Amino acid sequence: MSLPEPTAITPEGLKEQLRAQRDLFSEDHATRLHRAISWWRAAQLQEDHTDLQFITAWISLNACALNAGTAGGHARFLPLMQQLVRLDEAQCLYELLWNTYSGPVKSLIKNPYLYGPFWEAQRQGGDWQADFERDSVEALNCLSRKKVAELLSITLQRLQVLQDQVLGGGATCGSQVNREQVETAVSLLLSLLPIILRLMLEHPQEEWGELAYPVVRSQV
Repeated sequence: MSLPEPTAITPEGLKEQLRAQRDLFSEDHATRLHRAISWWRAAQLQEDHTDLQFITAWISLNACALNAGTAGGHARFLPLMQQLVRLDEAQCLYELLWNTYSGPVKSLIKNPYLYGPFWEAQRQGGDWQADFERDSVEALNCLSRKKVAELLSITLQRLQVLQDQVLGGGATCGSQVNREQVETAVSLLLSLLPIILRLMLEHPQEEWGELAYPVVRSQV
């Protein structure tokens, strides 16, 4: 099924579609989509505050990926990205990366301040540069070889470091020091989310995993 342009996809439209097709979804998957759409909508409403927009967009993405037993780091996003790329017959994710965000993605990957071991070396010492160069080359090879799922996973791993900084109190609100990274992250996430959510909505029969935090019905 050919997907519409991301700009034509709205939280309200996806919410209405979810409501209309509720019987097609498991409770876990319907809850996951409801949560992710709500946070995507919240991100759109924060357009005058980039830090909050980044945080809420990241929560939306996390709602899509977080399952019971979800691993951390690179492995956290890779299974979901592989599943989405397999389902993406219209190659929307590929087109987004190569036609719109190849430059910004390269910039994120080559930024040492978004590389976890860089900060570990600042605290504990040690050589991080050799690993950074190797990992960056590996990521850029994913770009040149059109390995979409792997590239997305590595890029999101970099943004995880930025999220840890912003949400963990490791950056000043509105700081100019990391402004370019935050703005790039917001733009990328707000372009990815409608594609990801639409794919997840269009394939209720897929196994999307068990929720880490399911709705618990009151035992009265």
